[in-house]
Amino acid sequence: MSILLNPGPVILSRRVRQSLLKPDLCHREQEFIELQNKIRNNLLDVYKLSAKKWAAVVFTGSGTSAMESMITSLVPTHGKLLIIENGVYGERFTKIAKIHSINHIILHHEWGEEINLINLNNELQYHKEISHIAVVHHETTTGRLNNIGKIADICKQHANISILLDAVSSFGAEEIKFDQWNITACASTANKCLHGVPGTSFVLTNRNATSQMDATLARTLYLDLLVYLDAQDNNKTPFTQSIQTFYALDEALEEIIEFGGWKNRQEKYQNLMNIVRTELEKLKIKPCLEENESSCVLNSFYLPEGISYEKLHDELKEAGFVIYAGQGGLKKSFFRISCMGDISETDIKRFITAIKKIVSVK
Repeated sequence: MSILLNPGPVILSRRVRQSLLKPDLCHREQEFIELQNKIRNNLLDVYKLSAKKWAAVVFTGSGTSAMESMITSLVPTHGKLLIIENGVYGERFTKIAKIHSINHIILHHEWGEEINLINLNNELQYHKEISHIAVVHHETTTGRLNNIGKIADICKQHANISILLDAVSSFGAEEIKFDQWNITACASTANKCLHGVPGTSFVLTNRNATSQMDATLARTLYLDLLVYLDAQDNNKTPFTQSIQTFYALDEALEEIIEFGGWKNRQEKYQNLMNIVRTELEKLKIKPCLEENESSCVLNSFYLPEGISYEKLHDELKEAGFVIYAGQGGLKKSFFRISCMGDISETDIKRFITAIKKIVSVK
């Protein structure tokens, strides 16, 4: 079995994989409702959120479905969305807004570029009608961890503009200050930092924000967050859920609780990534971003001189490791490494040994 060093899906622990073999359930029976409620409660507990103020809404779909549910359900028809782009996933917000005809403007940056806070402030001063900002926390295009705290400080200066956060690849491993950062909702998925399997995603939303939305003005049927919230608060589900992926998420949440929470997971990732950065630099393989700009979850690196991505990928895969290409035009210049999942320090050291052999015989 290959060690996955890509940004999800992740290598599963034995107990999460085993959980997929639990008994089949009908999604209308009490046993499923108990499973769903447990998952919702444990998702809030990852960041110690109050169930009176916050709600976890869980549904079958990828992280993109959570993003789409969040902005289609929580930006009112009289509101206006400002989308911050500095990578593929910020640009995905824009695609969603366009498809659903959500009133929006874009603050664009080149991929990997630090968000220009002066330009953000100017946009908010000029466009007083903006009600929400959509931004990616960890932009896995490059591994940049966007500074949401500074963005939130600017939002507070402009009528407390709400933040809709893509935390798809940060939830469970990076700090998220839900109350201090003016977050109305954040979208994420089971199969990244939580170490579940693909197929279940979720939105954590401020209950006050959902109570202000008009449920009759839905933009989508299947991804209507308000319908899910109402059903799940009343021990129901509006559509058939993926039972086995729920089992896996439930087990994965138990694991992170037993592991000591997101801070311990962050520490583990960072320790592994420090080994990667240190050893690759010895091979003259440079990181694309400084450590203080990068997430602990994923870092990007320039390709070693004279070695194509295809060669690096194929030879590492033969040695038992799967890395990830750069996206778009970046594919020819760098590659990405993630330390998510059931990966040990021994695995990382074996990876370093494998890449040393490739670089030394180029």
